[in-house]
Amino acid sequence: MPVHASIRRLLAALLLTGGAQVLAGQGIQPSRVVLTDAHFHLTNYIQRGPTLKQFLPLLGDSIGRVAVFGIPLQQEWLDAVTGEVAPTYYLHSDAPLYYYSYVDANIAMEYRSLSPAEQARFDPMITGFNPGDMYAPDHIRRVLLAFPGVFTGIGEFTIHKEFVSDAVRPGPASLLDPALDSILRFAGEVGLLSIIHEDMDVPFAADTSKPAYLDAMKALIKRHPNTTIIWAHTGLGRVVRPVQGHAAIVASMLSDPAFSNLYFDISWDVVAQYLVASPEAVRVTADLINRFPDRFLFGTDAVAPKTAKAYLTTDELYRPLWAALTPEARSKVRVGNYARLFDAARRKVRAWEAAHAR
Repeated sequence: MPVHASIRRLLAALLLTGGAQVLAGQGIQPSRVVLTDAHFHLTNYIQRGPTLKQFLPLLGDSIGRVAVFGIPLQQEWLDAVTGEVAPTYYLHSDAPLYYYSYVDANIAMEYRSLSPAEQARFDPMITGFNPGDMYAPDHIRRVLLAFPGVFTGIGEFTIHKEFVSDAVRPGPASLLDPALDSILRFAGEVGLLSIIHEDMDVPFAADTSKPAYLDAMKALIKRHPNTTIIWAHTGLGRVVRPVQGHAAIVASMLSDPAFSNLYFDISWDVVAQYLVASPEAVRVTADLINRFPDRFLFGTDAVAPKTAKAYLTTDELYRPLWAALTPEARSKVRVGNYARLFDAARRKVRAWEAAHAR
């Protein structure tokens, strides 16, 4: 697909930092594919963004597959709060956010507007449910049966997130809520990948030696060994910095067979800035990933990007990390792990849909 000359140069540079994988049946030369994206938002907090047709040219032929989802929350525009100023992001207003279930139908219809070859590059995810609602599995089931052959997983959905959790109505969600267990139990039965945003600690924590939410998150993951869980951003956020011994905490979980269903994504530009903040941060992050190369995925966490440069911001920030990884780890994180996990999920979900077709 055509891309602007400056983006061609950027993509050519990226060829030096990653391996290649076969994308069968898509007409893309394997030697050109150096990146997959496990975390991409097509729409923003007011449900606006490009169509998938408009987004496709930003991928070129060096970016292979993308896990695509919208934002499950809608920012309210309350005249009493911001007047004529229309907020477009959760930091732009004190007005609440609410769950926007139509996002799933919108993503499904965008996907169905593509040709089969174009569809093969995307793995849509279901996000439009309230994780505190015991009926949430019913929503996920209805979406799967209404749009068979479309979805691969659920998420990114949020439990604890700085400045977001308290603004959600109804809310906030909780790691201790039986509703969340019902969601992950159903995801495991179907084979749906589950991408969860869960801050490891509270914002601006004075003492990070005991992360506020770590134990509850560990217990949740252990309760659902049959559900493949991707912990977004390794538990970091906009103002949730790496906790004391962050890499060691992640390593201890990945070393424990009780967490064999757990993976981490290193998405979001604000998180990238933590992980490559200094040569020492790069070394620690690279050592962690090189030790567990099968358990990490890359994601842009781009939100409704308009240009290829904007879309690739996170990948560009990670350039020092890519250089510090072994060739095997770099290839797995940027391409191979995505194919392995999402291909397996596709097969399981399609089988479940066939068995439960109306």
